[in-house]
Amino acid sequence: MIVPRSRVFAQVDVFSTLAFRGNPVAVVLDGADLDDQAMQGLARWTNLSETTFVLPPTTEEADYRLRIFTPSSELPFAGHPTLGSARAWLDMGNAPRHADRIVQECGAGLVTVRRDREALAFAAPPRVRDGALDDAYLHRLVAAFGITREQVLDHQWVDNGPGWAVLRLASAREVLALEPDLSLIPDAMVGAIGAHPENAGHHFELRTFAPGAGVPEDPACGSMNAGVGQWLTSTGAAPSSYRVSQGSRLGRAATIEITVDADGTVWVSGATTVAIRGTITL
Repeated sequence: MIVPRSRVFAQVDVFSTLAFRGNPVAVVLDGADLDDQAMQGLARWTNLSETTFVLPPTTEEADYRLRIFTPSSELPFAGHPTLGSARAWLDMGNAPRHADRIVQECGAGLVTVRRDREALAFAAPPRVRDGALDDAYLHRLVAAFGITREQVLDHQWVDNGPGWAVLRLASAREVLALEPDLSLIPDAMVGAIGAHPENAGHHFELRTFAPGAGVPEDPACGSMNAGVGQWLTSTGAAPSSYRVSQGSRLGRAATIEITVDADGTVWVSGATTVAIRGTITL
């Protein structure tokens, strides 16, 4: 039986330079003796897209191990929790083994988080599923989004753990106009992306819907952006460096930066700000 005790806790706003306009993640920085039930219970209570728990690593290559929970389940990987947890870990005074990078161990394996002064960026992990969606699933998504098949320019599995699929529409306006009926796709993890006009400040608008994880719409999603970035840059549908806007329909103002190294590695970066520092009894 776990005896409740005080643990270091932080809440970090990710992907926005404007206060409280990004995507928050709750981080328990000492979760070593917590069981699955306690972790899931806290994640259900915080009711954020994700709540994370920092644990000692099981490999010498990693600086720490991270477990990531939505209100309803555990994820092997998620993007904004990766950046937010790294920021909270550094803010606590920890130092990584290598000055220019942090290595996170999680269900998806080892994820590198690059440090460039105060900026953090994670390397997109390999996709566990890619390729075009089958006709039956595409039909379900089109119906749930309330659009026509002709509006879908392209579609793809971009799954790096959570189960993501994405539809590419012609414009950011079409993406922002979506009013999905998630009751038609209760188990889906799906996004829609469309291009902004030139000189709009962002190249694309992205929205992500995760009813399968108990999150109707995610304000800013690093894992989806990672998989979509790998797809779009590899096909030439996006340049090797671009900016994504997300969350405006939820009153947020997130910006996600995607860049591709010469070796093909896709990096996902954005602002990270510790908004709450304190303790929690668990």
